[in-house]
Amino acid sequence: MNCPFCGFPDSRVVDSRETDGRDSIRRRRECASCGQRFTTYEKIEEIPITVVKRDGSTELFYPEKLLRGLSRACTKRRVPVERLQAVVNDIERQLREEAAYEVSSERLGKMALERLQQIDLVAYVRFASVYRQFESVEEFKQELEHLAEEGIG
Repeated sequence: MNCPFCGFPDSRVVDSRETDGRDSIRRRRECASCGQRFTTYEKIEEIPITVVKRDGSTELFYPEKLLRGLSRACTKRRVPVERLQAVVNDIERQLREEAAYEVSSERLGKMALERLQQIDLVAYVRFASVYRQFESVEEFKQELEHLAEEGIG
């Protein structure tokens, strides 16, 4: 690790602590040349999750992309961004716990829908309309009837 002050390549660790989320280690370092102290963070490099799309193509899982989709579904709804971020984090955590490093876009959408159904039904229907590619009012109606049959809403 090069010193950010003088660029010297050698430093010693003065203090190490886990971060609050326990997903990385915070290290205080001291430059062996100029004596300045600086902080670094060490994090485990995780295996990337790949999403297999409907057409068979693949792309990396980007939590920000899922968050954007959820946010769009929640436009003008009283759903805090923090709640949506928690949904995305929960989905990613579940996939990593299952060691599911390749997931279909269909499964990813279903996971998001299950969580949205507990948060906001209007957002759920909006998200479902894109995820399930509704093409008619009849499909919306069927989804609403399905929710009513389940006693939701």
